[in-house]
Amino acid sequence: MDYRGASFVNDVTPSSAAPQLATIWARVRGRLQQQVGEVEYRTWLRQMTMAGISGDEVTVLLPTRFLRDWVRSHYGELLTTLWQAETPNVRRVVLNVGSEAGESPANALAESVSPAPKTAELHYFEPRHAEPRTAEPRSIEPRWADPRGDERPADAATLDPRFTFESFVVGKPNEFACACARRVAELPASQGFNPLFLYGGVGLGKTHLMHAIAWELTDPKRPGGPLTVTYMSAERFMYRFIAAIRANATIDFKEQLRASHVLMIDDLQFLVGKDATQEEFFHTFNALVDAGRQIVVSADKSPADLSGLEERVRTRLGCGMVADLHATTFELRVSILGAKAAKAGLDIPPKVLEFLSHKITSNVRELEGALNRLIAHANLFNRSITLETTQEVLHDILKAHDRRVTIEEIQRRVAEHYNIRLTDMASPRRARAVARPRQVAMYLAKQLTSRSLPEIGRKFGNRDHTTVMHAVSRVGELMAVEAAFAEDVELLRRMLES
Repeated sequence: MDYRGASFVNDVTPSSAAPQLATIWARVRGRLQQQVGEVEYRTWLRQMTMAGISGDEVTVLLPTRFLRDWVRSHYGELLTTLWQAETPNVRRVVLNVGSEAGESPANALAESVSPAPKTAELHYFEPRHAEPRTAEPRSIEPRWADPRGDERPADAATLDPRFTFESFVVGKPNEFACACARRVAELPASQGFNPLFLYGGVGLGKTHLMHAIAWELTDPKRPGGPLTVTYMSAERFMYRFIAAIRANATIDFKEQLRASHVLMIDDLQFLVGKDATQEEFFHTFNALVDAGRQIVVSADKSPADLSGLEERVRTRLGCGMVADLHATTFELRVSILGAKAAKAGLDIPPKVLEFLSHKITSNVRELEGALNRLIAHANLFNRSITLETTQEVLHDILKAHDRRVTIEEIQRRVAEHYNIRLTDMASPRRARAVARPRQVAMYLAKQLTSRSLPEIGRKFGNRDHTTVMHAVSRVGELMAVEAAFAEDVELLRRMLES
């Protein structure tokens, strides 16, 4: 029986008409899903429920006001057209906030789909049960002389209240760097810790630790009083230096830098190739260290690996404490996600945290971004966070991280790194210059692929699985006692995972 053109005029849909209405609603949803696509339908339209028909109005319920407004502005006309195709006497579709078991359409906040609003209302959503900020952003930027005779604040960064020692999650990859940062925060310019050089890949916590140090040193309650801290990126340092040259104010620039108790320069690698700026940094460095002032620097590589820096700059940066932040481990990533979820006041299932930690291994920023996106989706659509919704909401991020590392790719990267022939990976040669890289490749194959030990052995010249076991064990032992070797292996891992 075809119910197109059927009229349900009662204020409350009669029980006898309910099956007819359900059939029409199912057809409308089916056609809507075909037109907008599976992904859009799941994201925005799946949670629609039918309340009933009153006169020439169809009432549809959505769980949140945000979702109601979004569907109204983006799919309202299409929804009305599809309903009219099924039931010609329908003139408009009304969207309410509610659910099938919730409040009735008469009591809900109803709005007609048509006409569409001409202005958009912006809403700002805070995480549920989120704790209020206990600290305001603290400006630590110095004041620079202006050629016109007045003063204006520098464009340096303001301290982020999120980046404190209390919010820094410590694990094996970053515990040494964190301990060094705390020491500098407690006793600046102490012997052996000046300068403090922090280095590591993107999103591993260098900037977080630098902000944490600055928070401690500028705290009004600090024993001995707060210190004057100058914190800026290397790029900003260069721009300020150039501006001072143009304004014939280099002396003011030098004096104001040297007046700081602590100088903090982020992303020093930006100075590579900038000879004049490097020279100014070199003289500022010497003046501050000679005056007993603390210097904290961060970069993406160790001083020895910053080949574009002058030798005298590199040697001075390496004469203090050099601390690296390694790539995060699975356990550390789970801890970081757990801490951030707890701060947002959300109870996220452990399986979801473990899933994200397995899938997103590149850096903490991307991991935190994925979590924020998941939390926002849960709040906006009033949906619980499950493994299924995680895969649905983060499908694009997860797809990008689903790249499979092959044994062949590992062999090629390791051979290039150690400057040996690719054929040596499967050759019978036992010389140390060949055997050690081969063991590293076996170790990485075990860590980064799902291949079994016999399968890995076959890729390395049909070697026995016990040979692979010995290689994995040997590389692990060497990494524990030889820092340079461990750094080499970690670098190869990062290259293969990126």
